[in-house]
Amino acid sequence: MGAADVIPGVSGGTVALILGIYQRLVTAISRCDRTLIGLLKERRWLKAMWHLDLPFLLSLATGILTGLVTLGGLMNQLLTEASTRSATLAVLFGLISASAVLVAKMIPADARTAGRGLRLMAGGIAGAVFAFWLTGNDALQVEINLPYVFLCGVIGISAMILPGISGAYLLLILGVYGYLTGILKALPHGGVSGREVLTVAVFAAGCLTGLLTFSKLLRWLLERAYAPTMAVLCGFMVGALRKIWPFQIDHTPDASELSHKLFTNVMPLRLDGQVWLCLGCAVAAFAIVIVLDVVSGQTTRKHRASPVGN
Repeated sequence: MGAADVIPGVSGGTVALILGIYQRLVTAISRCDRTLIGLLKERRWLKAMWHLDLPFLLSLATGILTGLVTLGGLMNQLLTEASTRSATLAVLFGLISASAVLVAKMIPADARTAGRGLRLMAGGIAGAVFAFWLTGNDALQVEINLPYVFLCGVIGISAMILPGISGAYLLLILGVYGYLTGILKALPHGGVSGREVLTVAVFAAGCLTGLLTFSKLLRWLLERAYAPTMAVLCGFMVGALRKIWPFQIDHTPDASELSHKLFTNVMPLRLDGQVWLCLGCAVAAFAIVIVLDVVSGQTTRKHRASPVGN
């Protein structure tokens, strides 16, 4: 999830769905509530820990941070280098395509009847159209100030826990991705001003606010409208495939930063070695996800039957 969240166009929420931890993640985050505050006031530390599912969140946070540090740079390099970009995108395309199939399988069978099935299909199509439109937008030219940075934090983190909607890409569209990543890169070396440190703190506060509020809304939707919510999430994932189409033209070959590059999707004119490589990578990635799901029985056991529990 950490490696995915730093890539504009890929969602950490999608990875959580692939790994079967999505609903548990949403539930755990949403439990920063009055019950938790009451347990903390009463100093019932152990019960508060299990209410929040703290061991799971700490393990996940450690993994995300490890991914950010160790894999984020590698993924960024693979997507920046012309020699590896297409094949890397093809793998991501295959993984997310298979994940969309698994999400569709999570919709209960009794929700796919004639009338309800049409409504679910409409919701999925709406989600796909929205994600397709969103991933085709260019970056805004805005004045970056602290209230705007806070708002970007709220929006960005909310998107990061939605499958198919890339928080990093939304930050890119909002015009703050390059600015914020520049500060984060310079921070370990001490080459930042007090104003820039404050900017990161305000962005983090926005992220925390968005995470706590949006996770509650998402949990509520999963509990009360499970099938329609999953249909829309599936649509998000399908529509977002536009951003990771493997065949692209690089209009900024001199740019060394991924956030500064501009690509246009194209259809390959002939079946050359590069096209066959991309097709092979996409099919292999798709097959791996499906086979792993069949072997583990994860979708059947954990997701298909019921929405988020209490």
